[in-house]
Order: sequence, then C-alpha cells, then structure tokens
Amino acid sequence: MSGRSFTPAWWLPGPHLQTMWGKWIRRTRLPLVSEHKLPTDDGDELTIVRLEAMSGQAPRVLFLHGLEGTRESHYVRGFFSEAASRGWGVDLLLFRTCDGRLNAAPRTYHSGETSDPAFVLRQLLNSAADAPIALVGVSLGGNVLLRLLSELSDSESSRITAAVAVSTPYDLARSCKHLQTGASRVYQWHFVRKLRRKALAKVAQYPSIADSRAIANARSFLQFDDAFTSVVHGFRDAADYYERCSSVSILEHIRVPTLLLSARDDPFHPPELLDDVAARAANNSAITVEFLAKGGHAGFVGGSLFRPQYYAEWRAAEFIASHGRARDESIDQHAPLAAR
Repeated sequence: MSGRSFTPAWWLPGPHLQTMWGKWIRRTRLPLVSEHKLPTDDGDELTIVRLEAMSGQAPRVLFLHGLEGTRESHYVRGFFSEAASRGWGVDLLLFRTCDGRLNAAPRTYHSGETSDPAFVLRQLLNSAADAPIALVGVSLGGNVLLRLLSELSDSESSRITAAVAVSTPYDLARSCKHLQTGASRVYQWHFVRKLRRKALAKVAQYPSIADSRAIANARSFLQFDDAFTSVVHGFRDAADYYERCSSVSILEHIRVPTLLLSARDDPFHPPELLDDVAARAANNSAITVEFLAKGGHAGFVGGSLFRPQYYAEWRAAEFIASHGRARDESIDQHAPLAAR
C-alpha cells in the first residue's frame, strides 16, 4: 500500500468484517498519554487525552471521535500510534459522557454540537505558538468536524493546516434510515442500547429534561433522537435535528484544506449519498474527496492476516503532512503502520 492506493484485505471480505475487525480483533496499544480537564462556562468540564509532541514545531492534531467513542476506540489508538511515530502531538476531546462518567451539565453531545470542540480548538490555537494545527474526525466526529470548519472565522481557518473527516455520515436522516435496514440494524441496536442507558441516567440526574418512558421505549435512532437528543438540545424533533446538523449542506463554507475519506460500502449510510457529497464538494477547491469502493465504516484494513495495515490513519497523517508546514519529526513516516 503506497501513495493514494488502498487494497482491502482479501481475508476480510465485505463491509461488516472490515468494520468489526478494529473493534474486536485489533490490539494496537495507546501510546503514553496524559489526561487533562478543561472547565466549561456551564459548570461542566471536558476531558482531553493528550499525546505530547516531540518538539514545539511538530504538528498538533485535535481529534474528534465517533458515536460513543472512548480513548480505547480502535481508530483512536491507531491514529495516536501513527502520530507518535511521526513525533506529532494529539489532543483527543472526549465528548461529554464519553470519559467514563456522567457529566455535570444537563446536556450531553450530538452530531452537530460544535461549541465544545470549538472551545478546545481555540485553547489549542492559543497555546500552540508556531506549531501547525490540524483536525481529524471519525464518523460522528467527522460530521462535527465539518460543521465546526464551516463556522470558523477567516483568521481561525487560516491557522489550521489541514483537516480529515473519515467515514462521515454527512446526511443524518438518510444514515438513520439506512441503519434500519438489513444487517446494518445490528449497529443501530448496539448504539441505541448504550445511548438509552446513558440518557436514562441523565434524566435521573435532571428529571425534567426528557420523558424517561419515551427513552426506555426507543428502539431506533429516530425514536431515541425524538425522545432525548432533540428534546435536551433544543431541536423541534429528530427531523429538525437531522436537517440542522447534517454536514452535507455546509461543505461550500469550508476554507481549510480538507480530505473526505469514506468507503462506498460503508454500512452506516447508502452508497449513493457519497455521490451527492462529491457533487457538492466539487464546488469547493479546499476539499479533496477520496471515496473508495471498499473499506467499511472506519475500517480500511489492508495487508496480510499476519501483518495488517490500516490505511485511514496513515492517509490522514499523510494528508496533514502534505499541507502547510506540517512535517514529520521521526523516521518510519513513508508507509502505513502494521499492527502492533
């Protein structure tokens, strides 16, 4: 695997094995990191997992994880390992409730919530001095990332070297509808069960914010977002939330060099969605589209069974390194990392 090419592993046929390999099989370890707490204006605090850069001139990356992601998510461990091999720094923002505890404020997080990552990004811009700044988002984090980029001022955008959105849902309504079909329903069941449990705990903490019975009865993303996400975060209903928070409609406003990396067989959205995204992105010279035939959702596993290679994290790092002043601080930057 070199340059822009990706050959999916023959021993992981189909999108579901590509998607599940990282979560259930991959054993890459998280490099040495530290945790930091940032107090927020609403009496809460954010958790940042930080990989220190090897030098003050090395790139610093703000990383946004996917739905119900943690510091141990396979794509987090993979990108942190890739960054560590290059001497880069990474700040992972753990969205509220994703750091192993119930947060203090009434609200949690969602696919269009950009105030927390904007707050962390501005802290990073203020502290990074002359270091190149980049952003990476995966799945839900990719959607949040794109919306954040569209909201930045010109001066803030000019400070950011590059951004990469991996396996982004783009159109929340179409993704939710797709996740109610075929084998994709397994992913919906898995996530809704976790979200429902957290939401009920949040309602126990703040009884007036939502109807616990409606939450307990939710069996789909649509039902859950109608019962909790939209109610708690100020949307009329799930449809209003999906329309106002999807990233497909704001691509023309992005001014940062941005890579969109997705697979057409991603089980989290219909393949034709990527055609619509590509058509919109074609009107923005800041956006590079790389929509591959295969790769699943945040999978992109290549190589052999005994030495698998992970294209997404390597490609994200290469895109960042190819823009602005980003440069590697160590050797081993010319090939994707094999499993550790």
